[in-house]
Amino acid sequence: MSRLPLYALVVAYGVSVAGTAMSALAIPWLVLSTTGSAGRTGIVGFAEMAPYVAMQVIAGPLVDRVGAKRGCVLGNAAACMAVCAIPVLYAAGHLSFAVLVVLVAVGGAVRGTADTATAPLVPATAKLADMPMERAAGLYSGANRTGLFAGAPLAGVVVAAANAPVAVAIDGLTFGAAAVVIAALVPALVPALGPSSTGDGYFTSLGEGLRFIGADRLLLGIVLLVAATNLLDQALFSVLVPVWVRDRLHDPTALGFLGGVSNVGALLGVLLAAWLGPRLPRRATFSIGYFLGGAPAFLALAAFSTLWPVLVVVGLAGLAGGVINPILGALQYERIPEHLQARVLGAVKASAWVGMPFGSLLGGALTESAGLTAALLVTGIAMFIATLAPFVFPTWRQLDARPAMVAA
Repeated sequence: MSRLPLYALVVAYGVSVAGTAMSALAIPWLVLSTTGSAGRTGIVGFAEMAPYVAMQVIAGPLVDRVGAKRGCVLGNAAACMAVCAIPVLYAAGHLSFAVLVVLVAVGGAVRGTADTATAPLVPATAKLADMPMERAAGLYSGANRTGLFAGAPLAGVVVAAANAPVAVAIDGLTFGAAAVVIAALVPALVPALGPSSTGDGYFTSLGEGLRFIGADRLLLGIVLLVAATNLLDQALFSVLVPVWVRDRLHDPTALGFLGGVSNVGALLGVLLAAWLGPRLPRRATFSIGYFLGGAPAFLALAAFSTLWPVLVVVGLAGLAGGVINPILGALQYERIPEHLQARVLGAVKASAWVGMPFGSLLGGALTESAGLTAALLVTGIAMFIATLAPFVFPTWRQLDARPAMVAA
């Protein structure tokens, strides 16, 4: 039994997420401060997320053929080069808006490939470590939240003390560090599989993942719910929050405080669920956490023009939302056969994230056409309605089925 590969994977992922959190705040602020346009900020968010989501769909069979470790290392290395090009070109005076859009699109695409390759390594390293799947999923999700918690406040400080391109440069370097750690410390536990299990080619292999989701009503329900709420969350954090900070607080460090409080709350929720997960009723925990982690943040931003009450609501919403992540991770690892995990997990994530690129566009369009408060109210009400689904539809009762019941 060796836990080093799992811990190395978790650390590498957390480092890359911290850098991503920095650029997720720094790039919108760069666009807002140089153009003053919420619409252009939405376009940049779309340009990053659309290729990222697309690669989650199509990269699964490619990862199967090259191996999860190699795909993860190569994807992170390519992301390092694409993201680091942004501050380099900015310093040289050659970073036009069009070039920025292209670079964030390339960075999103290779990050999508790397994340598709990373997902199958989690259950593989968990088995090597002889660790319960819910705890391994909790560690992985905790790394995500820790990275977001560390990266968001750091971004606010760096942007205020230096400038946005410096924060983007740090993001690029974190991808390089993740590639080095995984190459050195994580063994190739998920080998290249070659053609799909049916003996057919790339498109049949790709279709296997999508067909598996369509045949599992619970996975399909999860995908639809997460797709809707991710779209709204993307509108909130990529456009509405930066505009709220610019218009009502006029201080970019508040971006870091909001992101940091949200993510420290989510980290506490993840750790709580990872610790108590095997003993918690899954459906009740998931449903309540999703409901409380959704609409309150939108409505608080619409209601208040000062930072402290919003920080309290955002932190509590993060805590509630963080509880659901280990449940989702363990559920997917339990229900998806090992030989299909790269393509199915990639397809699940891509399907769930398919609305995120449009969330940035939605946030920008609503803000410019109706104003910030109206945009927050519309998206908050939509989030409230979406998070009622686990309470209403019978399919969600399957959340309480443990692996033996699923196999039966």
